[in-house]
Amino acid sequence: MNLTLRVWRQSRPDTAGRLESYSINDISEEMSLLEMLDLLNEQLQAKNEEPVAFDHDCREGICGTCSLTIDGVPHGPDEETTTCQVHMRRFVDGATITIEPFRATAFRVIKDLVIDRSAFDRIIQAGGYVSVRTGGTADANAVPISKLEADLAMDFAACIGCGACVAACKNGSASLFTAAKVAQLAHLPQGQAERHTRVIAMVQQMDAEGFGSCTNTYECEAVCPKAIPARVIAEMNRDYLMALMKGE
Repeated sequence: MNLTLRVWRQSRPDTAGRLESYSINDISEEMSLLEMLDLLNEQLQAKNEEPVAFDHDCREGICGTCSLTIDGVPHGPDEETTTCQVHMRRFVDGATITIEPFRATAFRVIKDLVIDRSAFDRIIQAGGYVSVRTGGTADANAVPISKLEADLAMDFAACIGCGACVAACKNGSASLFTAAKVAQLAHLPQGQAERHTRVIAMVQQMDAEGFGSCTNTYECEAVCPKAIPARVIAEMNRDYLMALMKGE
């Protein structure tokens, strides 16, 4: 398989970026997109050219660090799939593929395809944890919780914080990410003591980071690799309003 790649190159956060074209040949259809970028970098280094910087870690769809925009779609053309799980058989021979970093005001481009997602870390630091003293580790069945609530908490905890929801949203909203992190604790008994202070702190931090507001276009849900439903945003908004009314 032979392809033309249009890749975003940007040497530093304070410099202008541009799309550069590269021709790459003899690509195996069994390669992942990241392995194809590895091959591109090997060819660039062989010519003493600067390799393309991009993030990756597990390459198993778990960590979310591989986040790229492929032909205008965060994580590429496949649903419920991270960038590292996209394989080259998804593209046709001779195609032109455009690869860019996630775009959002709160996601600064560090270099080429690498972005700064530390804004997500600060949202978690604002309240995405249980800080009350709960004593020693309880037995597995000591705290009653229904299967429905446990399943919902696990579903929302599946969020890997990749940022695709932000990149897809026309407003650059982080509501899906924040709501998932709020809800995973709101559906557990251990999270009830700080439920209202948590949602206020995390929503306020989200706004302080420069993320936009949610206007219910559902692009976030469409590109989420873990299929986090947009209805979790309604849960967050409900808890936020209840917390404000209670003055917490």
